[in-house]
Amino acid sequence: MPIYQVIVLAVVQGVTEFLPISSTAHLWLVPWLFGWRDPGLTFDVALHVGTLLAVAVYFAGTWIRLLRRGFGGRVPNDPDLEANPRLFWFLVIATIPGALAGLALEHYAESTLRNPYVIATTMFGIGLVLWWAEQRGRFQKSLDTTSLFDATTIGVSQALAIVPGVSRSGVTIAAALLLGLKREAAARFSFLLATPIIAGAALKAGWNIFKAGGIEPEMQLPFALGVAVSAVTGYAAIAFFLRYLQTRTLKIFVWYRLICGIIILALAFFFRDTVMHP
Repeated sequence: MPIYQVIVLAVVQGVTEFLPISSTAHLWLVPWLFGWRDPGLTFDVALHVGTLLAVAVYFAGTWIRLLRRGFGGRVPNDPDLEANPRLFWFLVIATIPGALAGLALEHYAESTLRNPYVIATTMFGIGLVLWWAEQRGRFQKSLDTTSLFDATTIGVSQALAIVPGVSRSGVTIAAALLLGLKREAAARFSFLLATPIIAGAALKAGWNIFKAGGIEPEMQLPFALGVAVSAVTGYAAIAFFLRYLQTRTLKIFVWYRLICGIIILALAFFFRDTVMHP
């Protein structure tokens, strides 16, 4: 796999995994536009490991405080957790729907649902849901007022991310906004909720590679570089997005999704044979 392709795809993964614009859609679209071959399962694992490192490192302190508070400790420097000691267990419960959906529908999502018409439809659909959430959201709740109902509802919405083009961050942030969370709090909850799901996906795919004999020698450098680049860009994307949401809305991402959906539909219509059978 050429190094320049490794870098481009790792940057695409790192950015789009955490912005509400769908990493699946972009990792399908970019190779098709440039005529690149499917990089395969090994590189997919590298990208998942990289984004897992990004979110794990960024929220490492938060997870330590969550665990401590969840098991009865005190975290006086974190008012959200002091006021909501059950937030860790809410996240555990909220993870279950997405994990079950992934186990039950992964093969279906990677085959039947991975086509441009589904991706374009979900790009449009979740874009409109984000717009609706911006219009209807009250932007009042912080993490300290997140309830079990809020967490469970956001967790159920995360299960929809198994469908290509939905965007895990997009659908969970939209759900959180509709439940009244502030934009930054919605994004933080979304990223915390994504951590165990990304970890599970990386471990499952990594186990499949191990059973198949491990990483091929020619993929060792692309694997390592893919992990490093997606981790760095993913970390930067998280930091940027959380700062962005402190003062701005999600409208630019709504427009981006709608435009991207139009482009995908146009490609599917004018280049049907190559898009449907790359």
